[in-house]
Amino acid sequence: MSTHQGQLFAGIDWASKTHAICVVDDRGAIRIRFEIPNTRKTFNGLVTRLTKLGVEGVAIERCDGPLVEALLDACLRVFVITPRQVKGLRTRYSGSGAKSDAGDAYLLADVLRTDGHRLTPLTQDGDATQVLRSLSRTRKQLVEARVGLVNQLRAELERCFPGAIGLFARLDSDVTIAFLRRYPTQHAAARLTQARFAAFLRRIAYCGRKPLEELFARVSEAPPAGLSADEADGHAACVLALLKAVETVRNQERELEAEIIERLHTHADAHIFTSLPKAGHGVRAAALLAEIGDVRARFPDEESLAALAGVAPVTRASGKYHAVGFRWAADKKLRNALIDFADDSRHVSPWAAKVYNDAISRGKRHPHAVRILARAWVRVIWRCWQDNTAYNPELHGGAMQIAA
Repeated sequence: MSTHQGQLFAGIDWASKTHAICVVDDRGAIRIRFEIPNTRKTFNGLVTRLTKLGVEGVAIERCDGPLVEALLDACLRVFVITPRQVKGLRTRYSGSGAKSDAGDAYLLADVLRTDGHRLTPLTQDGDATQVLRSLSRTRKQLVEARVGLVNQLRAELERCFPGAIGLFARLDSDVTIAFLRRYPTQHAAARLTQARFAAFLRRIAYCGRKPLEELFARVSEAPPAGLSADEADGHAACVLALLKAVETVRNQERELEAEIIERLHTHADAHIFTSLPKAGHGVRAAALLAEIGDVRARFPDEESLAALAGVAPVTRASGKYHAVGFRWAADKKLRNALIDFADDSRHVSPWAAKVYNDAISRGKRHPHAVRILARAWVRVIWRCWQDNTAYNPELHGGAMQIAA
């Protein structure tokens, strides 16, 4: 972006309650400065005001959210300057590096004025991709909430029913929930006989992975020492409440998963991501598609995608000093989607397994080896994505060498 006389540049310091806005001219002088509350109604007023001023671009610290969507819908050019970059730039305007909302808004606007030619404007994905991204991220949040509830349930069972922990494969499985709903504490299971326990397992259609005698020995253990019947009743109420919460979150998670799969199959780029090994036709392929997006111009080369995903290392060199380190400045959601896919792909792809094993043999730890594999997959995914073609192992040179 080149600066011409009379141009205006806006900076927005985003916050959860109020946003600070600063508009500067081509010489860096402040033309206007104000704040707005974080409401959809005020976003419309802000967009109208910036459009009338004719700002050349808007700099902000985040790449998504209702405010960014409102700016993009109004065809304003939006540039993202990450919080990490802003932190490093503060000393450029103040020797103390002091922080204030108004100061950060000015910093964003002025950096856009002076360094706009180094920045790439934000491009908006299609509606189908944005919806898929929202669904995928919400489902992931529900998974995290369910894991937290299961951990709480495990902690509660350690106090009142330690024999139920590890009784079945998972604490949030249908068979475990059915059993704990009937017998939430060791006291409640004290009157259980082996015959009645066998009948109960048949009723809930237990697969029989573990022998009946082993299961019964666990549930018929003596109650924890010092736990009275009244205390057991209180713990039972806690266990039942947590079971209900786990079941509710799990059901909503499944509903979202079904919605994700339905929308994935109608997406124009679905054939690219569902063709990847172990990506499948479900949430993993949807997460990859949603986080990478559908705007090809956003990643003109594979290096830009690898850098944003945080799977390319950062090299620091000065004189005799040379170090290669972990890339902290990255899109963490994109990185998590790529790492999750890469880690599982090595179990079915001989090429992926070789890349991972070679990294391990060089002394890399598991997380580092998976990032190396993810970087290798980025080359393949980016090429398929740009060419709008499905992944074919027979056209993948590395995979064909392994097969030969």
